[in-house]
Amino acid sequence: MERDGNHRAMEINKDDLLQLLRTEGDNDTAEKAASLPDRIDTDRDADALAAIGLDRTQLMAKLAAGGFGRTLSP
Repeated sequence: MERDGNHRAMEINKDDLLQLLRTEGDNDTAEKAASLPDRIDTDRDADALAAIGLDRTQLMAKLAAGGFGRTLSP
């Protein structure tokens, strides 16, 4: 799904995000992220992600570092 031509929206499985955050020791953010939908769309849910202290850039950095593996889908 193309948005403004600069990036593609991505979907992240919430359980995988929670596991990653907990593995990184970020339990506070993981607790806040529990209220997100089961499938997180980085564009659709950008405001909710920002409200808990995450943004698309951070999620993409985690992806680049191999943090999500198979859990993202374009």
